[in-house]
Formats: sequence, structure tokens, C-alpha cells
Amino acid sequence: MTAVLPEPFDPAIDDAAIDLDVRLQLYRCQQTIRQLEKRLHDLFLQNLVKGTSHLATGMEATAAAFGAALRPDDYTFATYRGHGHTVARGVPLGPIVAEMLGRGSGLLGGKGGSMHLTSVEHGMMGSYAIVGAHLCIANGAAWSAALRGTDQVAVAFFGDGATNIGAFHEALNFAVVYNLPTIFVCENNLYMEYTAISAVTSVEHPAAGRAPAYGLDPVVVDGNDADAVYLAAVAAIDRARSGGGPSLIESMTYRHGGHSRADPGTYRPDDEVAAWLSHDPIPMYHQRLLRLGVSEEELAGIATAVAAEVDAATEAAKAAPPPDPAELYTNVWADGGWRWRS
Repeated sequence: MTAVLPEPFDPAIDDAAIDLDVRLQLYRCQQTIRQLEKRLHDLFLQNLVKGTSHLATGMEATAAAFGAALRPDDYTFATYRGHGHTVARGVPLGPIVAEMLGRGSGLLGGKGGSMHLTSVEHGMMGSYAIVGAHLCIANGAAWSAALRGTDQVAVAFFGDGATNIGAFHEALNFAVVYNLPTIFVCENNLYMEYTAISAVTSVEHPAAGRAPAYGLDPVVVDGNDADAVYLAAVAAIDRARSGGGPSLIESMTYRHGGHSRADPGTYRPDDEVAAWLSHDPIPMYHQRLLRLGVSEEELAGIATAVAAEVDAATEAAKAAPPPDPAELYTNVWADGGWRWRS
């Protein structure tokens, strides 16, 4: 298999019209996602995380960029690799860690775990374990906004593997036909679980390469450059809010680890892994902020403050009690019969 190497960072983006406060927000969000996921990995190794977990280490820029570009009342739909998107929508770290540890104070009372993080209050409309299924649900939220006459948008994040799922094509077609304010974002990390997407797809870009078939522009961005993703996000969001319909963005990125805790990722070429690790979004963004006049002291202060927040969230989650046993009988059907369908 031929290694897929990242494109060089675009130095021209240093001069992009992005407010410095927004850039500092992007840096802090990326730091928060990275440090939180490292902590979750450590807790998993201590057998404290209940169930499995799928980390997005190395993929922080895309979540952070959309988190900064969206309004609080917009909608986000993520995959099971959704910790970062949950953080980016402003969900506090405490309930996230508690949920991972199966505590009663968790975001879903300890009943959802890593793969189902949801906070309607923050516009985080769920993390979905069924590949591609949420793309159609995002269309539903977008249609609701259109019918209600608001200018809310719905953003659906998905992996490259979902582009070969029927729901991907159905959702794109539906969104275009009905001119919905849906933004589809493919986080292309090159592998659909253990298989290279290039080995089973007829086009170079599994999302953007199919966009023209649905009347959409083939947008490809450096998914490890938060500014590049932010600019693409703002353009797509503005288009959707103004009645211009859906957009499809393919964000090229890379997970540092395997598909999940049990996957060492040894199927990936060594030179590919090394190249993408050197294309890490956080050190790159750190250097950009230094070039823009932010001091090393201020950046170190952000990282230190985030570490303290992660520590506090961890200790609070560890000290929290498990769910009340009575919760076993909530959010379930009384029987398996047909009556609930009515």
C-alpha cells in the first residue's frame, strides 16, 4: 500500500482575516481536546472507563474550528469518535469524564458512555455508533429549522468509511433537493477502521470526489490546520444561513493511534505515520500564534489552565457515586411488544 502523506502547511493562512481572540479560542479548544483524550486513555488503562472508547488524538483541529464557527443554537451530529466535538460545543469536562467512568453525574447519567455523548442544551445532538445513520437525522434537524423559519444550521461529522454507506448518498441527495441548511463534514483520516479507504473507493477523495454528482462543490481542506477548517466552516455556515443550501467539506486529517484501544494500528506504513505525526495540528498552531505575536508565556498558561481543568474533572468524576439502580428502569420500553410503535 502506498503511504498517503500530508500536504505542507500553508504559510499564507497566517495572514487570514481571523480575529486573534478566535485563534486563541481555537488553540485552547485543541489543547482541551488533546489533554482530555490523553486522560481518558490513561483512565481506560486503569480499567476505570466503562465500555470502549475511540480517541481522535491528532484530529482536534476540525472539531475546534467548527466549535468556534457555530452559534450556540446550531446543531452538531458526530460519530462514536465524538469527544472532541462534545468539548467544542462547550460541554463541561466534568460530566464528560463522569460519563466515561459510568458515574451518576455523567452527561447521560452514566448510561451512554463514550460512544453516545449527547447534550441537547449545547447543541450536541448525539454521537452515533451506527456508521452514516446520523447524516439523515441531521437533515431532519436542518429541515426543522427551515420549517420554523430560523437560520440555524445542522453539521454532520462522519468518517471516510461512511462515504461508501448508502445513507451518505441518500442524505446528500435529499439535502440538495430540499435546499437544507445541512453541512456535511468528512473527517478523512484515511482508514475506515483497519482498511485504507483508498483500497475500496473509486475516487481519490471519497467525499469531495462525489460532491459534483449532487451539485455540490468539491471542497477539500487541511483538517490539521484549524484556521483552514475555520475559514471553510464560516463560508459553508454563511451559505446555509442565507438560504444557499448544503455544503460538503472533506477535512484531511489523521488519528495518531489505532481505530480503538485494542488496535495497535500496525497496518499503516511507517513513513506515513511519521509524516502525519510531524503534521500535528497543535504544535503547528502553537508556532503560528508565536509568529502572530502571542507570547510563549501566554500559550503555556493556556495549556497549564487546561491541565488543571482536566485534573479537576477527573477527581470529581472519580469521587462521584454510581447511578441509582432505579435508573435501570428509565428510558426503556415496558415490554418488547408492538404497542409502543403507536
